[in-house]
Amino acid sequence: MRGDWQIRPARPDEAVLLPAVEEASGALFRTIPDLAWIADDGVMSAEAHLAAIEAGTCWVAVDGEAVAGFLSARVAGEDGNGADAGRAVLHVWEMSVAPAHQGRGLGRALLEHAAAYAAVQAMAAVTLTTFRDVAWNAPFYARTGFAILPDEVLTPRLRDILAAEVAHGLPAARRCVMRRPVSLVS
Repeated sequence: MRGDWQIRPARPDEAVLLPAVEEASGALFRTIPDLAWIADDGVMSAEAHLAAIEAGTCWVAVDGEAVAGFLSARVAGEDGNGADAGRAVLHVWEMSVAPAHQGRGLGRALLEHAAAYAAVQAMAAVTLTTFRDVAWNAPFYARTGFAILPDEVLTPRLRDILAAEVAHGLPAARRCVMRRPVSLVS
């Protein structure tokens, strides 16, 4: 428990609630003229959330019984080099906090929970894709231990994710991959 909210695994019946949280959270993109369209773009489906819930990689921040935020991830094989070669990673597909609950540390707590899960599972890292220059994206993640990966070290899996995002309309020059080694988990 942290204040008046807690983080716990999402329940299957909550999968249908998560798209609305993402949609409400995404409204903040309306403050960025060239990215405002994202606020009205599709969100992660309840079915996709349910798959993460069933895999044990979806967590919710709840305020009483209300879902205030969530982090939905998937375990992926990592085809990198060096000490992490062959070790799995946890890839964050979506993290959203409802507007009424933003600024209370829920996003950071969800990331810490996911990183702790990855550490317990002996994964190499947590990865995600995000905007380089949006305040609540890369700068926020950097403050939680993530670092932007240079293009030349991206694995085929990560390159494919970025390519799919660009094909969907996200501006390639503004997107990046970030990685947090699980060794940073305290």
